[in-house]
Amino acid sequence: MSEVHGGGPPPGAAEAAGPESVTCHEDLVRLLAEQFARADVSLRELQARADRSGGARLPRSTCADMLAGRRFPKKAVMVAFLRGCRVPEHQLPAWERAWDRVRISRLPAGSWDDRGSPASDGLQASDGPQTAGSPQASSGMLSAAIGSAGPVPPGGAVSVGGGGGLRRAVLFAGIAVPVAAALVLAVVVALRLTGRPEPRSEGASGQTVDSGQIVTDDGRAFPRGGSSRFTVSVSPANTGVRLIRRLDAGVGLQDATITLDGVPAARWRPLLEDAVHKWRNQIVDLPPGLTAGRRALTVVNTCVSETGFNEFLYTVEHRINGVWSVADRVDVGPDHPASEAAHDYRVVRGDWAHHQTFAYPPRREDWDVR
Repeated sequence: MSEVHGGGPPPGAAEAAGPESVTCHEDLVRLLAEQFARADVSLRELQARADRSGGARLPRSTCADMLAGRRFPKKAVMVAFLRGCRVPEHQLPAWERAWDRVRISRLPAGSWDDRGSPASDGLQASDGPQTAGSPQASSGMLSAAIGSAGPVPPGGAVSVGGGGGLRRAVLFAGIAVPVAAALVLAVVVALRLTGRPEPRSEGASGQTVDSGQIVTDDGRAFPRGGSSRFTVSVSPANTGVRLIRRLDAGVGLQDATITLDGVPAARWRPLLEDAVHKWRNQIVDLPPGLTAGRRALTVVNTCVSETGFNEFLYTVEHRINGVWSVADRVDVGPDHPASEAAHDYRVVRGDWAHHQTFAYPPRREDWDVR
């Protein structure tokens, strides 16, 4: 059961009131998903409608990310999506105002100057709350210390009379801010150099997950009709082979067929979306009759789902004398060209290749699914 905090609107209020009630990214995602459901149209058709209109392009993967709340869309993309859903033109300005409110709410504190303009063209919107030790939080503490004494006089001078308490606070903040920033940077660099994941991550609704569950990995994705192909080694004495695929379960209902050396063999069944603990290891058992006596297997995964298909790591296990062990691994992604080349990995119609930092579920037994 979800819990409502503070005096905000109850669940469902944004849907009932329309785009004028949108105040956060979650509200906008809910309303966009509602429009998609009302339109009763496929992602493929939405893409085709956008292409015919000649406006912003609307790739299916972009729509899927937008509807799942994984990425905040550009305004032009959102408008193209709404037009594809046949939202009347006179309603679009309200949606654009909603987008503006959410965009502003996502900007980090201090990113606007006293004239109401962005402080730097290079600043990006922050997706999460400020945490202790972050540059935003440190600068916020300094601003709070100075702000407690009243407005800053022209020229930037600050009165620190009355016992020197504020002087000490300002001097402490001036020393603590760069020291804290340097420590945070050193920890992050050390973690990356040792290959360990960074110590915290946030899922949907800002939920913090345990550091032991967090993994950073690079991978690839492709849309419906796309495919990936690779060749793995197994023992000819095997009495069974299974594929284990690390995937981003934040993209729900991924569905793909599997062939071995051109013969239909199995299927990656669709999994429900998990917007918080997104990593999963999906296991598929291959027919023993197709693997026995073989030293090499050529696997082809062909996506048949509208949401596309992603892959980060394949582990191949084989059973010999009743015991399962690792036979091979295919590390997929732009940072692993050697592994891809060694396994003759190829992707057809790939539309994404990058890194993700996600968490596995809290319980180890929930990491693996079939």
